[in-house]
Amino acid sequence: MDRDGFWGLVEDARGGVDDTVADPDGVADALVKELGGLEAGEIAEFGVELARLQVESYRWDLWAAAYLINSGASEDGFDSFRGWLIAQGREVWEAALAEPDSLADVVDEDRPEGFEGFDGEGLLHVGSHAYKNVTGDEAAYWKAVEADTPDTPALPAGKEIDFDDEDDLETRLPRLAALYLEA
Repeated sequence: MDRDGFWGLVEDARGGVDDTVADPDGVADALVKELGGLEAGEIAEFGVELARLQVESYRWDLWAAAYLINSGASEDGFDSFRGWLIAQGREVWEAALAEPDSLADVVDEDRPEGFEGFDGEGLLHVGSHAYKNVTGDEAAYWKAVEADTPDTPALPAGKEIDFDDEDDLETRLPRLAALYLEA
C-alpha cells in the first residue's frame, strides 16, 4: 500500500467522526472497520506504512510540540501523540511535520475537566486488530510489519531540545509556548 492509499483509508475513517481532535479513538474504531474489508496482506501493508510514518516523525521538534501540548511526553506518550496526529489527517500531519508550531491551529488550550491529553494510542493498533479480525492471527501481522519496517533511530532526528528550557521552547515553538507555558 502506498502513502496515498494509507491516507485515503484514514480520511474515510475520519469522515464518520464528528470531532477527531477529541475523539481519535473514534477514528481508530472506524479505521479497524475500513481495514476489515481488505485482504490480510493489504492490512499488513497499511501497518508498514503506519510504522514508516512513526519512524519519519521521530523528531525532536515534534516531540517538543507533544511535550508542550500534553504537559509532558514520555517516549510512549510521544508515540501515542503521533497516533493522535495521524487521526487528524494528512493535511494536519504534513503541516505539523513541516512546522510543528502549526499545531497551535489544531489544539485547544482550554482542557476540559478529566482531559488526559492528545493521545491516539488506539490508532497505533488498528492494523493488528483488523488483521486479527480477518485472520485470527495477530502475531503474523506483527511479523509481516516488522520485516518491512525500518528501525526507529536511537535518537530523534534534528537538533536536540531541552524540554525543561522554556526559553528554547519559546524560541522554537512560539505559538504553542504562548498557549501552554505559564507566563
